[in-house]
Amino acid sequence: MVINMANKQKILIVDDDENIAELISLYLTKECFETKIVYDGESALQEVAVFSPDLLLLDLMLPGIDGYQVCREIRQKSQTPIIMLSAKGEVFDKVLGLELGADDYLEKPFDTKELVARVKAVLRRYKTVIPAAPVSNFKQVSYPDLTINLTNYSVIYNGKTVEMPPKELELLYFLASSPNRVFTREQLLDQIWGYEYVGDTRTVDVHIKRLREKIKKHEAWCIVTIWGIGYKFEVKS
Repeated sequence: MVINMANKQKILIVDDDENIAELISLYLTKECFETKIVYDGESALQEVAVFSPDLLLLDLMLPGIDGYQVCREIRQKSQTPIIMLSAKGEVFDKVLGLELGADDYLEKPFDTKELVARVKAVLRRYKTVIPAAPVSNFKQVSYPDLTINLTNYSVIYNGKTVEMPPKELELLYFLASSPNRVFTREQLLDQIWGYEYVGDTRTVDVHIKRLREKIKKHEAWCIVTIWGIGYKFEVKS
């Protein structure tokens, strides 16, 4: 079967280790992805605009601009999915990567089959937030000084639009759609990230932390931590 290059999803591989980059490219090419390799952060930022990748595989330890800074700058302009790759396996490094907007984090050395599986999983999740056809069902919840619209992926807080990645917005919408109901971290992972998600419950905590930084506690509502269980969107009567 011949696959048109125009129909292939494009992966930008950013890694200064040529052997690893070539190996990743080989496996992804076999899975019918179109790949491009760059070896430093500055080139990565340039190629995001030129190559228009569907996903980035981003090493953290890069010459010049490191992966954290690359992720930070990309997130200021784009929601293109990012999977961070790093030999650093500490929780701090993973949390920092997620806080900067990465969609997943894979520790080196990794199994190439797992890498391919994660690439496919992230791309599937990302496709679900960009409908191919107009959405007929209008999905919106509103509270004093807060409107969350899942149809056009927008949040209005205190009269101003708040920029946030799709998963943050989906998490906020899900909680706000069921006020005063407690959800465990596992339930939120299943609902927002899906049963195939390979991450852990700390992902939920990171996203809640970012939501609280953007959406401050209100006298009429707030996101409440239920210690040892999970979270709820509390609405005060």
